[in-house]
Amino acid sequence: MNTTTLTVGAVRERLHTLVVIDVRTPGEYAGGHLPGAHNIPLDDLEHALPTLREAADRSDLLVVCASGARSQNASLTLSRNGIRAAGLEGGTAAWVSAGGDLHRPAATAAPKWAMDRQVRLTAGSVVLLGLLLGLVIHPAFQLLSAGIAAGLVYSALSNSCAMATLLGKLPYNRTDRTYLNTTLAALRNH
Repeated sequence: MNTTTLTVGAVRERLHTLVVIDVRTPGEYAGGHLPGAHNIPLDDLEHALPTLREAADRSDLLVVCASGARSQNASLTLSRNGIRAAGLEGGTAAWVSAGGDLHRPAATAAPKWAMDRQVRLTAGSVVLLGLLLGLVIHPAFQLLSAGIAAGLVYSALSNSCAMATLLGKLPYNRTDRTYLNTTLAALRNH
């Protein structure tokens, strides 16, 4: 099943006609998102399908994330459910690199770390722990570091990240139902 992607230039021309769905975590979204984007994290996409179907009937959907991997997964989920959506080629990173503006809402709570920062901290910590335990306790603990290294290589080659998926399930990264319901109500009125 193929997904459609739009270049930054095409999105820039059509942004005013698109309903933009940002599938990153709320913390990533709060750190800066495309103007007018609605935050529906990838893990909450199934819950939002009826509202997204209604929105797609009114306008074209654009799904965005940090790099394009999660938005591709979201587009596939939407497609399997009969909802057409395109992804932003290269994600928010490409938008910013091309000089696109990001909307940053006023902070209402303690800022959350972006998922890529959480992954770097976790991966680096586990690698250091494996090396330290390998020196102090037993060399076999270095396999922990090797496992993380292999996971990072696979992540880059497959453009997916199992660690980000796991970290996204932590309560800190979960979407508050009130927040999600507010977003869905705004999307219904878009």
